[in-house]
Amino acid sequence: MSYKIVVDSCCELPEEYKNDVRFEIVPLGLEVGDFQIMDDETFNQKDFLAKVAACPTCPKSSCPSPEKYMEAYQSDADRIYVVTLSSKLSGSHNSAQLGKKLYHEKYGEKPIYICDSESASCGETQIALKAAELEETGLPFEEIVRKLEEFRNQMKTLFVLDNLETLRKNGRLTGVKALVATTLNVKPLMAGVKGNIAQKGQAIGIKKGLAKLAETIIKETENPADRVLMISHCNCPDRARLVKEMILEKIKVRDTLILDTAGISSMYANDGGVIVTI
Repeated sequence: MSYKIVVDSCCELPEEYKNDVRFEIVPLGLEVGDFQIMDDETFNQKDFLAKVAACPTCPKSSCPSPEKYMEAYQSDADRIYVVTLSSKLSGSHNSAQLGKKLYHEKYGEKPIYICDSESASCGETQIALKAAELEETGLPFEEIVRKLEEFRNQMKTLFVLDNLETLRKNGRLTGVKALVATTLNVKPLMAGVKGNIAQKGQAIGIKKGLAKLAETIIKETENPADRVLMISHCNCPDRARLVKEMILEKIKVRDTLILDTAGISSMYANDGGVIVTI
């Protein structure tokens, strides 16, 4: 049985998968003032961050249309797995569901599973690569779906950002009751909780914030030897490596992967942000 994995562009795929015919990225749109681009292979992070820094208005994103998802489902593959941004943070998941309905109406039945990652960035990567791993074992479609949902429910997403303004101004911090003043250099430790964003703690300065992130991952991860540690960073590879070293000093994991944020993740994480999933 052949398969295809469709992700939205908030998912950071490793380079070796970007040209893999089993994977397809459906891009979201980005808008900075009058500047509009698609979050695809043309995205230039350095140029984008410079435009964000220079623009007086907050950057915005737009989700893919249902038709774009429907087109992605058109494939010789027997089974389709779709991984989207948290439905609590983006309309991408809803578009993927509508695209499935359009596909079935036009082309007939095909097994299509759409997974709400309840996360973003490398959280989507975790699920997408897990789907491929499970498919290679030859399990039935329904069993893979069950295992993916179980995997998603156990996954942890934590992040520390230098700047939370894009998340706040775009209404993505509605579940956070209060945020400390950034003028105090306090860095909140944020987490994905059932698809929403919650504050788990805080620290003074980015180094202590990253240390708190690492400590929380170490403390809360069960059976780490079975997990893959993924770290996405926005233009700060040294911070990503530091977090990796702090975590691996205390626990052993199956594998590690450091990724640079794509467009949507760069927009919300902002320059210097670090996202960790396991």
